Parts: sequence; C-alpha cells; structure tokens
Amino acid sequence: MTPLRRALADYLAMRRALGYRLARAEKLLAQFLTYLEDRGETRLRTETALAWATLPTGTDPSWWTSRLTLVRGFATYLHTIDPATQVPPVDLLRAHPRRATPYLYTDEDVAALLAAASGLRTTHRVATYRTLIGLLVVTGMRVGEAIALDLRDFDAEQGLITVRQGKLGKSRALPLHPPATTAVQQYLHRTDRPAPRDTAALFVSTAGTRLLKRNVQHTFLALVRRVGLRPHTAACRPRLHDIRHRFAVSTLLDAYRQGHDPEARLGLLATYLGHGDPKSTYWYLSAAPELMQLAADRLERRPGGSA
Repeated sequence: MTPLRRALADYLAMRRALGYRLARAEKLLAQFLTYLEDRGETRLRTETALAWATLPTGTDPSWWTSRLTLVRGFATYLHTIDPATQVPPVDLLRAHPRRATPYLYTDEDVAALLAAASGLRTTHRVATYRTLIGLLVVTGMRVGEAIALDLRDFDAEQGLITVRQGKLGKSRALPLHPPATTAVQQYLHRTDRPAPRDTAALFVSTAGTRLLKRNVQHTFLALVRRVGLRPHTAACRPRLHDIRHRFAVSTLLDAYRQGHDPEARLGLLATYLGHGDPKSTYWYLSAAPELMQLAADRLERRPGGSA
C-alpha cells in the first residue's frame, strides 16, 4: 500500500469515528488516487486535483465542485502530515448548490399513489409498496432508512419503529399511530410473504431479498406517471424524498392551526426527522406558501407586530 493509500485509509477511519459513513467519498477519493498514480505523482497538487475534478463532461458544474470539495478535505488532512501537499483554494470551482424545490403532495395525491400501487404485479408487491409508502407518509423517514429496517426494529406492542444507524450514525425511535402499527403487522403476517433469503429485512422483494433503493425509486416514478402527477416547475418534480417534506410541512401546519408554539414543534421535528441541527429543518418553512402566511399572521398578532 502506497503512503497516499495509507493516508486515505487513516483519513476515512478518523472521519467515520465522528459518525460519517463516507461511502461515496471513499469511492471517489480512491479513483482520485488511481488518477495520481497513473500520472506518476506521489504528492497532491492543486493542478492535478482540478484536472481530476473536471474530468466528467456534459455534467452540471456543481458535480465538479463536489468532487473538488472531497479532494480538498483529504488534502487538508494530508497537509498536516506533509506540508508540501497543496490544498485547493476554496474559491476554486465555487458553485452555489441548487436545491430541488419540494413537491408537496396533497392528501389526494397520496391516496392516488396508494391506489395506483394496487396495479403492481403480485399481491405481495402491492402490499409492500402500499405499506412502504404509507409508512413514509406517517413517519417522514428517509427511504433508505425505511428499506434498511429489520424485523427487530418494529415493536408492535409499543407501536415503535427504531431507525438504527441513520444519517451521521444516529439512531432514533419513531412512535406510530395504532392504524400504522396494524398496517405493518398485517404486512408481516401475509401468507404471500416470500421466505426471506439471508435477510432479516422488514420489507422484502418478491425474491425474498431486501429492497434496493434504485428499484424502489423506479417503481415510485412509475406510480407517479400512472397517476399523472406533473412537475410544477423544472426544479419541482415529484420525488419519493418529497414525502418526507410533506410530513415536515404537515407537522408545522398542525402546530400553527392548533395554536401550539411552532418553534418548539420545529425542535421536536428536527429530532424526529433525524436532523443533526434544527437549521436543516428551517428551510421547510419556505416550502409551502400556506406556512409562510400562517407565520406572517402569527407575527402580526404579536405585540409590536406589523399590521
């Protein structure tokens, strides 16, 4: 193993000890080191880092920025070991990330998607996607977290779902309403549930294996097309992840409508969603015009509020 490869292994181990998974970073940085080795270079230089970062053609410049950012982090670590290492400047390939605008599904949209799932092949597949989508709607889980659930993560007696090793390695318990608990129980006890193949997964495919995220995404988009949901704008298209946005917005709307403190609810929501910092949850406020209006109305009712 070369010194750079050893340094990369140490760098990844250090960051994973802090809770980061770094699967994509490990893959890309390994490719970067191969690029260096092919060029006969043994030390990281800004020129080489820039050349590697901009290799992909026909892609959004933000991808170049992302690639260079990964190298910059590694280079910063290397610089503490070898001061001759060049760290790419932060203003090199600077790009402002373009965040997708959440597609806020209505109750009618959700009902239509669940109904469309009834048209999938095999009764088990129908039950799997109806239960999975329903669970995402009522918990706001990330789809990756949902398909990573094992049978042990569902406590029917307590009505709890435990998300283990979520983002940044954090775990959390999500209480379920009785109807949701019953729906998961019924899914697990169906007679058409395939025998699991070396997996303890809660959600299984027709082959008895754990669901793959890319297949779930593909099936969901097929349901979106079947229902006829259309993009609102080029940046606002129906995505599976947007069910999570719907959950967050609905939670905040309920807080306003019921007269609860939205700031307190936002803190609880951040924990429930598995956000490391409530700031990651705040931007949901701007996702729904109704939320913005309720926030403005609340401000006007405060002493000294503008009329």
